[in-house]
This record gives sequence, structure tokens and C-alpha cells, in this order.
Amino acid sequence: MIDHIGLVVRDLPASKKFYTAVFEALGIPIGGSDDRNFWADELFISTPDSDEVQGQLTGRLHLAFQAHDRDMVDAFYRAAMGNGGRDNGAPGERAYHKGYYAAFVLDPDGNNIEAVCRDSAVRSVESVVVRY
Repeated sequence: MIDHIGLVVRDLPASKKFYTAVFEALGIPIGGSDDRNFWADELFISTPDSDEVQGQLTGRLHLAFQAHDRDMVDAFYRAAMGNGGRDNGAPGERAYHKGYYAAFVLDPDGNNIEAVCRDSAVRSVESVVVRY
């Protein structure tokens, strides 16, 4: 359904530090970077002056990343908090539905970033591989 997501940030070095740590905790490799962008899978993080963005800012948004287990959610939270993130909900069960274990942090631009484990639920297609 979704092809890609673009996120515009004001301070690329701060965001790169934050997201590199978060992605490492979640087992997501950085796909590449240059002086105005970096990306992982189909999430592109750019400065307002990048050619791709052309001055258009994104508003505050909520991104939720899948975690394989509760330990990965906890690792995400520690990595985020140690690299410029601000608490927006410590790891724990949520009332959304049974087995919904998540943590929420605000990235350097105030976006609400979540890691969630839905216990036994597997949602991503293993056969999809993005190559750069």
C-alpha cells in the first residue's frame, strides 16, 4: 500500500545520530546517505534544501516500526533516549489490544516515533527485499 515515506528534518546530523541508533536497535540497515539525505529501506530523511524536498516541510507525524520482540522494543527505547530522543511513553503493554507492547519517543524534530511488538503477530512480507 505505501511505496515510501519522506521525512524533512531541521538538523540532519542530530537526526542521523538518532535514527542510526534507533535503526541499529531494530536491525534496520542504513541504505545510504549524502550531505542532505539519508535513508533506510523506503524511509527517506532529508533537509528542507534537498533536491527531493524543494523546501517543503513535513508536519509532526507518527511512525511506528515493527519490533521482533519485547527486548527489541526496549533496545529501541534505550537507543533513542541515549541519542537525542525524548520520552513519549516508556516500554510497556498498551490497552489498544492484547499483546500490544510498545515504546514511544519524540525524535529531534518532535515526531512521535514508536517501536511495537504485537507478540506473535508477523506483519511484514519476508520476500520483499529493497536493494540500493
